[in-house]
Amino acid sequence: MERRDFLKTIGAAAAAFGAAGAQAAAPAQPNIVLIYADDAGYGDIGCYGATSVKTPNLDKLAGAGLRFTHAHATSATCTPSRYSMVTGEYAWRKKGTGVLPGNANLIVKPGRVTIASMLKQQGYTTGVVGKWHLGLGEGDVNWNKEITPGPREIGFDYSFIIPATGDRVPCVFVENQRVANLDPKDPITVSYTDPIPGEPNGKDNPELLTKLKPSHGHDQAIVNGVSRIGYMKGGKAALWTDENIADVLTGKATSFIDRNKAKRFFLYFATHDIHVPRMPNPRFVGKTSMGARGDAIAELDWSVGEVLACLARNGLDKNTLVMFSSDNGPVVDDGYKDQAAEKLGSHKPAGPLRGGKYSNFDGGTRVPFLVRWPGRVKADTISNALVSQVDLLSTFAALTGGKLPAEAGPDSLNVLPALLGDSKTARETLVEHSGTLGLVEGDWKVIEPSARERLQRNTNSETGAAPKPQLYNLTDDIGEKNNLADKYPERVAKMMATLEKIRAAGRSR
Repeated sequence: MERRDFLKTIGAAAAAFGAAGAQAAAPAQPNIVLIYADDAGYGDIGCYGATSVKTPNLDKLAGAGLRFTHAHATSATCTPSRYSMVTGEYAWRKKGTGVLPGNANLIVKPGRVTIASMLKQQGYTTGVVGKWHLGLGEGDVNWNKEITPGPREIGFDYSFIIPATGDRVPCVFVENQRVANLDPKDPITVSYTDPIPGEPNGKDNPELLTKLKPSHGHDQAIVNGVSRIGYMKGGKAALWTDENIADVLTGKATSFIDRNKAKRFFLYFATHDIHVPRMPNPRFVGKTSMGARGDAIAELDWSVGEVLACLARNGLDKNTLVMFSSDNGPVVDDGYKDQAAEKLGSHKPAGPLRGGKYSNFDGGTRVPFLVRWPGRVKADTISNALVSQVDLLSTFAALTGGKLPAEAGPDSLNVLPALLGDSKTARETLVEHSGTLGLVEGDWKVIEPSARERLQRNTNSETGAAPKPQLYNLTDDIGEKNNLADKYPERVAKMMATLEKIRAAGRSR
């Protein structure tokens, strides 16, 4: 090894190990696998208290590493959380980062520093498998040729993705920016405005809904006996079968690991489970007492187990940092009659938290967050450090010796000591987002006033919106039941001023 390479390696190792908590020797630049579930709540997993569904693989992951109790997605819905995680910027700073339709254009500007492009610069082979929902292409997207810009233009060497969500058209996989298995003689047409003449839809043709019926919305294009959001025509050979989505995505994720086992790699594996429509493979049906939603959690756990087994099979356990989290909190009825509400029983998807998906209460953004790195992260440990997924860009840069330009990751902080279990503290403040904003600072949380509804009618979700500010002590009142704003008006004013300062500054790094 040349001297400059040796010094580079030593420098990267020092950055990774920090100061105090280094345990046994481990690689300075580990492989990184980020498993990102969809709509998995704080209480949906065994290691966070779930008993109605068994999650042995996730529980094993937690037992072999670090479990966070105060980790957050940045937003209470999917697109903004994914945008924030990939770019290191709070999504509420940028217009157009709300929940996207299936034909939206790419919302991450090509050339911008992302977790993928930064790791690629550090010598990593990068891949994304699963739900994307950050838009594709520019202008009127043509699904019948290469779609650009896409994952490649923001740093991913390989991609196999669901363009948006399982309940939105087009219901096809896109591999390396081309629709997989597309027959050119059967081109795809997609519309989010007008029905496509001659194509049945859920609203007018309910007799064709043979597998699942909508509870609200979701009554447009029919694919695999299920109606969706948006209209599409063609591409019949490319259409997915919902019951096989987990198998297909998990297979692509493990294949990526197999192909790149001799390299440093970063895999962003974004599962479809447990998002609607919940149609797990028949081998998972009936595995829980909770119906489709519980069975989809069991399927998610299987996917995690397959990835962990693949790493073990390839001898990659010790030099791979594995992380698991979710894009937002839980929702029970999110548009389909799958008996998720009727069969919930004693299960509490958000655990002790109030709210869930779409909510400014902590159930909207406080999510499961697990970290395993054998020999570096101490097994079976718990951390209550305040961390956010927006921090992954800066944290991965610190881990691998990368240098971020000043303008990159404007809200991404380096929380590597907390991520590795070397520090019990991380962020001092955190902004939560669900239409309106909330600020967490120490034990306290303030939610700014809003004219929006407190209850989202379709999903029966508490939004956390109210016409006056709300103040909660999260240490004494994790369920945010006791609004202390009237009791501590000075604290409210101070925290609201801090929130406004963060908003006005355009960055917090």
